[in-house]
Amino acid sequence: MKLYYSTGSCSLASRIVLEEGGVPFQAIRVNLKDKRTADGQDYTQINPKGYVPAVQLDDGQVISENAALLPFLGERNPAANLLPAHGTIENYRVREWTAFIGGELHKNLSPLFRPNTPEATIQTQAELVKRRFTFINEKMGQGPYLTGAQFTVADAYLFVVLSWFGALKMNMNEYPNLKAFFVRVLARPAVQKALTDEGRLDAAQQLASA
Repeated sequence: MKLYYSTGSCSLASRIVLEEGGVPFQAIRVNLKDKRTADGQDYTQINPKGYVPAVQLDDGQVISENAALLPFLGERNPAANLLPAHGTIENYRVREWTAFIGGELHKNLSPLFRPNTPEATIQTQAELVKRRFTFINEKMGQGPYLTGAQFTVADAYLFVVLSWFGALKMNMNEYPNLKAFFVRVLARPAVQKALTDEGRLDAAQQLASA
């Protein structure tokens, strides 16, 4: 299995899930500007969408999009309990959170990273995501993780989105439950390994201690 990733992007969530599940994989870095992989391939020949993450299976098939990819990876090792059993309400709760994080947090934050985003749009998006983070901060007060006691693929995704607070100069201390969640997840060995492998551990630790 090959994971195509870019440092600092949402592909870190897939890497965390693979590490948490103990699933063997090869990580291949992608330069998103020129769409070339670290081993010299044209990335658009692997994933025509041109962005990460994407996972290429041993039979050559490629899976992308966090809403599909994270649950898929979470099922690779059922013993890791990263995704509740298929067909259960708990399974759909994790998928519900994964969709919320992708659609309401991740995509609404994306314009804030672009240097050519108009100031009016930045203000609109900032207010929108603030309401979304306030909502999830209140929900997080009910348990250590999004759906209770068990760390799941949705938690990996939320952690990555929160890790962008530093780059966006957002204050996580405004959301104490989310800050506690971030610190809690950062302490997990698999998360620290994923961050170390991408050279992001120091930045995450600084954010946690800010």
